Amino acid sequence: MKIKDKTIIVTGAGGGIGRQLVVEIIKRGGAVIGVDINNKNLNNTKAIVSADKIETHLLDITDKEAVYAFAEKMNQKGVDGLINNAGIIQPFIKVENLDYSTIERVMNVNFFGTLYLVKALLPHFKSREEAYIVNLSSMGGFLPVPGQSIYGAAKAAVKLLTEALHEELKNTNIGVSVVFPGAVNTNIKVNSGLEEEKNSNTNAQKTNKILSPQEAAKQIIDTIENEKVRLVLGKDSKMMDFLYRIRPSFAARLISKKMGNKVQ
Repeated sequence: MKIKDKTIIVTGAGGGIGRQLVVEIIKRGGAVIGVDINNKNLNNTKAIVSADKIETHLLDITDKEAVYAFAEKMNQKGVDGLINNAGIIQPFIKVENLDYSTIERVMNVNFFGTLYLVKALLPHFKSREEAYIVNLSSMGGFLPVPGQSIYGAAKAAVKLLTEALHEELKNTNIGVSVVFPGAVNTNIKVNSGLEEEKNSNTNAQKTNKILSPQEAAKQIIDTIENEKVRLVLGKDSKMMDFLYRIRPSFAARLISKKMGNKVQ
């Protein structure tokens, strides 16, 4: 599906990959419905693009009733696509030490928020000439990462939901893609409530090795336009995807060794 003259809903539009998705869609001639839970971040996104190309909405995607009310407004407006980008990680804590309120929040944001929007918008998408759904999973959705077990479980659920959805909709007007980002230079720890916002002068040598949100957004929009079912995003995600397919135990040990010192 070509983006030009299409209207796409982007969740988590207030920063990171979401903000760059907004920029990339508008750059390619589309319009955006930007969704986020943080009004300040949404306004910051809106300030860097053409005001007539973006409409913003505060929305808690874990609130099913609010999601369906939002979807009804969008159905009346006419939208052509959905990118479920919003997500949070968990504290780097083992399952046995992780409290249930955190577990439920991580599952609700990452999985149920994605599910609610898909189900609420699907009937409308079927009435469009063409439509598209992109769900962001994670490298942690196909590879066990110590200290991110519940996040990984949620993203694995997104993976299988999206792959099954693709099969269910393959003979319809709706395209479906799943994206597996590795490390991307975003504020996900801040947005997940795991650390305070810091000065943006990050160590350049470190961040240069991580995929930029601009490049991530470009590849995601390319995936829509090329109707590619699966996008593994970033060198680290591609490497671990390959290793996990051929030597799963080795890949699991490798990531465990890398992440072990972070886990409480």
